[in-house]
Amino acid sequence: MANSDIRLTLWSGTNFTNRRIRFRRGGVAVRDLGAFRFNNVLSSFRLRNVVQSSQVTLVLFSRINFQGSFRVFRGSQNVANLNNFNFNNVTSSLILVDRILTSSEISQIQSTGRAPRDVLVIRQ
Repeated sequence: MANSDIRLTLWSGTNFTNRRIRFRRGGVAVRDLGAFRFNNVLSSFRLRNVVQSSQVTLVLFSRINFQGSFRVFRGSQNVANLNNFNFNNVTSSLILVDRILTSSEISQIQSTGRAPRDVLVIRQ
């Protein structure tokens, strides 16, 4: 079941500007951000678990279907510029969960192309 304590807002511009998409629940995986016309445009985001700030993981992938290079963000945080992570305008898919994903779990997601269990998968 999706966790209603999770908040993720994505912006196409740095410093939380321009086009915005909001997710108000955890437990979601987007196989192709093209479904939102947001492929390769992510530049900043705000990630939050409003109850337990440390219990949230966002994984950004450079290719669709959780493939390619990736960046992992654990715990509530604001990232004003993905240039600082060499990942500006690169994201093509993502996974958002209401817990800490281990490096092993992320490797398994990438090798199988499957999101964790109990996660809503959005396809194009």
